Amino acid sequence: MRVDHVGFAAGPQGLSETARSLAARLGVRVVDGGPHPRFGTRNVVLPLSEGTYVEVVEVLDHPVADKALFGRAVRERTEAGGGWFAWSVLVDDLESYRDRLGEEIEEGVRRRPDGVELRWRQIGAPALNTEPQLPLLIEWDGPQTQHPSALSLAGGTRLTGLTIAGQRSRVRNWLGLPPEFSTDRVEFTWLDVVGSPRATGLRSVTFETTRGTVEI
Repeated sequence: MRVDHVGFAAGPQGLSETARSLAARLGVRVVDGGPHPRFGTRNVVLPLSEGTYVEVVEVLDHPVADKALFGRAVRERTEAGGGWFAWSVLVDDLESYRDRLGEEIEEGVRRRPDGVELRWRQIGAPALNTEPQLPLLIEWDGPQTQHPSALSLAGGTRLTGLTIAGQRSRVRNWLGLPPEFSTDRVEFTWLDVVGSPRATGLRSVTFETTRGTVEI
């Protein structure tokens, strides 16, 4: 189990400009990821080292975007000015999470401009709809060489910290982790939230770059 990626909804300047601005701050390249036909969105990937990446997403003018939870979450965040809207954790056995949490598994697919088709499965209705402090749970199909982070240049920027408005205990329960669990790979900072669980979620992400620490 590890952090797989973080999702950033494009702002009013659009997908390309949002991605270029983020890439310039992080010192990474921009890779066209292609559309998500089942979600009504399309993405650009900023590959990072150590198996993670930033996914910059915009919603498409298509009816499926109004039906898919992912498309609706992206639209809502973009209409609020853009920014972080989701984080994702890679797991090995998605069925066990489905059985424990009682959540449905959703299948995703996209084809990169180079013709490579990427497929994955995920659980995340609460994370996208009612409780965004919770991470999406994702399991990729295919070889590791097709993972978006594999496009990263050697020695590149790495993700080192997440600041989340919410409850550490709730997220641990969602992930099935014991109370004493800790990690030294990513530093988590928790902000107290008053009110609805919908007010929770990812607030900022910290990166270590060749030019120093960057927080977005």
